Amino acid sequence: MDPISNLALPRDITAEQAVIGSILLNGSSAGDALEILRSEDFYHDANREIFSVIQTMFSYGKPIDAVTLLDEVRKAGTVKANTDDYFRQLLTVTPTWRNITHYAEIVRDMARLRRIAEAAGSITGKIADGAVDSAEMLEFAERKIYSLRQEKASNELVPVADVIQELWDHLRDMADTGAAMSGISTGMPRLDNLTMGLNKSDLILLASRPGIGKTSLALNIALSAAKKEPDKAVTYFSLEMSREQIVARMLSEEAFIDGKKLITGRLSADDWRKLGQAASVLSATKLMVNDNSMISVLEINALCRRIDNLGLVLIDYLQLMNTGAKAENRLQAVSEMSRQMKLMAMELKVPVICLCQLSRASVQRENKRPVLSDLRESGSLEQDADIVLGLYREDAFKPDGAEHNSGELIVLKNRHGETGTVKLQWMPEYTTYVEAEDRY
Repeated sequence: MDPISNLALPRDITAEQAVIGSILLNGSSAGDALEILRSEDFYHDANREIFSVIQTMFSYGKPIDAVTLLDEVRKAGTVKANTDDYFRQLLTVTPTWRNITHYAEIVRDMARLRRIAEAAGSITGKIADGAVDSAEMLEFAERKIYSLRQEKASNELVPVADVIQELWDHLRDMADTGAAMSGISTGMPRLDNLTMGLNKSDLILLASRPGIGKTSLALNIALSAAKKEPDKAVTYFSLEMSREQIVARMLSEEAFIDGKKLITGRLSADDWRKLGQAASVLSATKLMVNDNSMISVLEINALCRRIDNLGLVLIDYLQLMNTGAKAENRLQAVSEMSRQMKLMAMELKVPVICLCQLSRASVQRENKRPVLSDLRESGSLEQDADIVLGLYREDAFKPDGAEHNSGELIVLKNRHGETGTVKLQWMPEYTTYVEAEDRY
């Protein structure tokens, strides 16, 4: 017999009633409850429906008291019980509105226990079905537990009132801080102006032909994000470079020391001083690196779920990645990885930057600047990505041309705004890019 199916789900109806009763006694306490609870945290139907009305009223700035709330509940027509009698009962069971935070925490804890029980039942049921192997089962179980940790219900419809409240809070935070954009800065103001930064749940593709410097640009972005958001973790997954090589290039960029010196060890006293300062800057960030050349998207997702306050994920690069599953051909494999990365960005609620190579079609044209159709192997890359950035450097194709160390970052696709081109300056001695305007 399955113990989960016979488990009496945890709830505290009195605490639920006390939360709503407190709001009836003092409408201004609704904000305290809404910081802790959402309507789905209530077990009792009537309590859940009344609190949903409270959420809507609070979101639209309507005054909340016993009279206005009763009127809105009647208009909604969802509460099946005798509304007047039930409101009197709510007021009777509430000792004082001043303990509303304590009541709300009890309700939240009961809701968490119910979700844990439901997740356990779901995991047990999937094992009993025998339709998946142990690796898939572990991924499923981890995803369920991660959802609980993030207070995010999976496979549920979310009331618009909940989304409005989240959006309202986000807009207030931006207004309070005076932020000029919604996402994490790339360190390149003109690019940030086009994309509004690196936004939550976005999949960003950074594409170029080999040898143009997409790894260098990605490291620039990772380092800039880590320095400007020191409380957030930035993870860099490299499938072609060792972690020592990655950190060496970051130190070269931060210290403005020729990268060759870090390979040979021929450093002057001034170089050692600058290197020490750069090492202190990097050590103060929450930059994390991984150099597993056989890692898959599912494994990256599993690792990132365990990181507190994750801000940004970078993957270098797509064509080297292990699919983590059987695929009939490379086209299907890339399509699957593309979809997995987009789902990962949405689940973790962070921007995910993935580097990828462009097809040889770009070098066979007279104008070798990248276009969307150059994305190798799969049209799903273009479809799943929110932003596609194409990196181009003229002297990589025309060494004898007039342009030297002059690059272009072309915004080929942008769900947040317009496309355009950002002029870059390549600094080969430091293996780094900067915006052309910043160079001078």
